[in-house]
Amino acid sequence: MIKLSHIEKTYDSPSGPVPALKGIDLHIAKGEIYGIIGLSGAGKSTLVRCINLLERPTAGQVIVDGKDMMSLSAAELREARKDIGMIFQHFNLLSSATVYDNIAFPLRLSGTEEGKIREKVEPLLKLVGLENKASQYPSQLSGGQKQRVGIARALASDPKVLLCDEATSALDPQTTRSILELIKDINAKLHLTVVVITHEMQVIKDLCDKVAVIDKGIIAEEGTVLEVFTNPKEPITKEFISVLLSNELPVAFRGGAIQQEYSEDSYLLLRLTFIGESADDPVLAGMIRQFPEVECTMLFGDLDQISGQPFGRMIIGLTGRKERIQAAMEYLAAKDLKEEVIGYVRRHDHAAL
Repeated sequence: MIKLSHIEKTYDSPSGPVPALKGIDLHIAKGEIYGIIGLSGAGKSTLVRCINLLERPTAGQVIVDGKDMMSLSAAELREARKDIGMIFQHFNLLSSATVYDNIAFPLRLSGTEEGKIREKVEPLLKLVGLENKASQYPSQLSGGQKQRVGIARALASDPKVLLCDEATSALDPQTTRSILELIKDINAKLHLTVVVITHEMQVIKDLCDKVAVIDKGIIAEEGTVLEVFTNPKEPITKEFISVLLSNELPVAFRGGAIQQEYSEDSYLLLRLTFIGESADDPVLAGMIRQFPEVECTMLFGDLDQISGQPFGRMIIGLTGRKERIQAAMEYLAAKDLKEEVIGYVRRHDHAAL
């Protein structure tokens, strides 16, 4: 549905050219919810605005639904943009217009007759849960309701693509969840391709199928959300994920020296990741039964879902004879999980496990 090839964007400044995007390549399939995450200034908002040519790339090719956007005339571009809806962080509503009129605004701009506008707006009000707010003004709405108006307005022209530029950044966590659920619902019902720009990994985790991490104008890493969460490769990706999936050691071991060689008075700490059906398997119980002479202490555990897949993480500590610990590790390695050896660490004397 969307193909970006070798996209570059350079801005002029008094001190010289400033590159914002440097050779971006992205392919987004029809019906996907695709997340683009990056820090402030990384280029993510510039990138999403290149899709509908609100920002014209300095170089490269933008293909949306088979159309080469860069080659279109001004009139053709206006027509093509009807297939690309956009919602914004700060809603961009007309303060002097009612909810109904805000949603109807793009239809009136295109010369749609009032009867057809009503046929379009009333179902959209119902879709976003605002059928009883049609005659109210933006000043009478909550932040979440304003964003619902923005979403309905973006859908008024029956777009094939929905661009969301930091659409939940101005909202509280509970309202954010409701808006993400609405976007999911719209994606499923209308089969839209959705591109989500955000700096919040929670939004990526809760909403997206795939993700690209943008850093200093380049794509640092991309893949399915499950792949990127469970096996991040780049430091910037690990930094984003650490907000949700902490890699800190348990308090009883924090600050202690980590050794890779066996130490009789230390715990071997392992970080285990379970994905899919294996998240429900009694792996540790099986290991404890098979190796009763190895003491296993669970120090941290968490169970969640990513892209509809169960996803569990835990840190365990093993003590015992070296050869039996090694055998227990081999048992774990044969299971359907990801195993990361942290190392041998002594617990603090004052800490009770």
